[in-house]
Amino acid sequence: MTEFTLAPANLRDLGALRILEKECFGKDAWPLIDLIGVLSFPGIVRIKAVVNNNMVGFAAGEVHQDNQMGWITTIGVSPAYRQQGIASDLLKAVELELHRDRIRLSVRKSNTTAILMYKKYGYVQAGFWPAYYEDREDALILEKNLLV
Repeated sequence: MTEFTLAPANLRDLGALRILEKECFGKDAWPLIDLIGVLSFPGIVRIKAVVNNNMVGFAAGEVHQDNQMGWITTIGVSPAYRQQGIASDLLKAVELELHRDRIRLSVRKSNTTAILMYKKYGYVQAGFWPAYYEDREDALILEKNLLV
């Protein structure tokens, strides 16, 4: 098990986040302008996982427009560091920082590893977005009610 720490991310992490996005999401990686936004816009929770001063994971979330629900906008862990609890810790940290009773996220329909992790932490399917990803795969919308 690799030792890692969680820390707030900021604009100085842009280069490392660009690399991580490509490793994790390939053609679905966020463009540069979105990465700048997620690292600099106010009101966004942004947390990185660090091993030996290197970013190996990242998660972000924001409060939805109606101010009732949090959205986890991304969670990614470098393939070399998966299955070590990093994604779980990032998920829990973003949930805490969002301070909302309900939280949603989207995930590829075929990403069974992530879906199993989310279900383990209380997420259930609340809908889907057809042909959401670059290759036209559907995204599942998962929701967690923290009041339960």
